[in-house]
Amino acid sequence: MTGIDVLADRPLAASSPGSGRPAYFFDPLATVLSQYANSPAILALIDAFAQWLDPAARFDQFFDQFFNLRTAQGHGLDVWGRILGVNRVLGVPAGVYLGFESDPGAKPFGFGILYRGGRATNNVALTDEAYRTLLFAKAALNITNASIGAINAILINLFGDGYVRDNLDMSMTYVFTRALTPVETAIVYQSGVLPRPCGVSATVEQP
Repeated sequence: MTGIDVLADRPLAASSPGSGRPAYFFDPLATVLSQYANSPAILALIDAFAQWLDPAARFDQFFDQFFNLRTAQGHGLDVWGRILGVNRVLGVPAGVYLGFESDPGAKPFGFGILYRGGRATNNVALTDEAYRTLLFAKAALNITNASIGAINAILINLFGDGYVRDNLDMSMTYVFTRALTPVETAIVYQSGVLPRPCGVSATVEQP
């Protein structure tokens, strides 16, 4: 039996349990010149190199961590963010300011801080799961028809709460039945993933 027959008869290991695919795709015999077809050393080197390379596992890893948005992680999600135009880092307000009752967002003494003349923010990087949800919302925004039903579905998927109210005056309101967290507030005001029809202004209402 020749060296080439031994290599041809050798079973290939599966790339992962149950995958049914070989650990490498290219045929080692196709790389061997005829005069070296019976060289055990060359055939062994080519066979070992093919197993070390194992492109099938790398392809599976690339698909799971980069290509598939449902399973992508870390840098893979950041790549999707650049594709969809969504930033992982959002500026979350550091606190509320001291003010008078005429300003509904102001707080009294003992609760608010003095305004220092600049916007105090903490840059917060969303977790993979929160960022994935935001990416799906932006993807939905790219294909939505901006109907009330479609916007309501995006609000429910993104926040688990909220609906749209048509004010019948070319304006609409995103209504939330609970107070948004600082991160959710940053998503609403900064991410740009909440859709609205062209020429319609939008406001936010929450407890």
